[in-house]
Amino acid sequence: MDFFIQSAYAQGASGQGDSTSFIIMMVLMFAAFYFLLIRPQQKKQKAHTELVAGLQVGDEVLTAGGILGKISGVSEHYAVVKISDNTEIKVQKSSISMVVPKGTVDEA
Repeated sequence: MDFFIQSAYAQGASGQGDSTSFIIMMVLMFAAFYFLLIRPQQKKQKAHTELVAGLQVGDEVLTAGGILGKISGVSEHYAVVKISDNTEIKVQKSSISMVVPKGTVDEA
């Protein structure tokens, strides 16, 4: 038992090297989190913001809820999406997940 106490005391006495390696380890972990988690999420958010800002009448879109339609009106925060001949819905622009290629929406 004495051996473990002396060993722990000896390691505590040389604490300067341990604190430096701890700080380096924390910086490396933060850098890993930044490049693996934070930065890709910021890129994705920027791309979605640009998509929402560029919405125009006639674009064919897919909403986050899975509704496919053609934009028939755009305001500052909302878009009117035509989903069939006599049916239009008003959705928040931020809920539009992607613009699909022209001709995707069937005009039945």
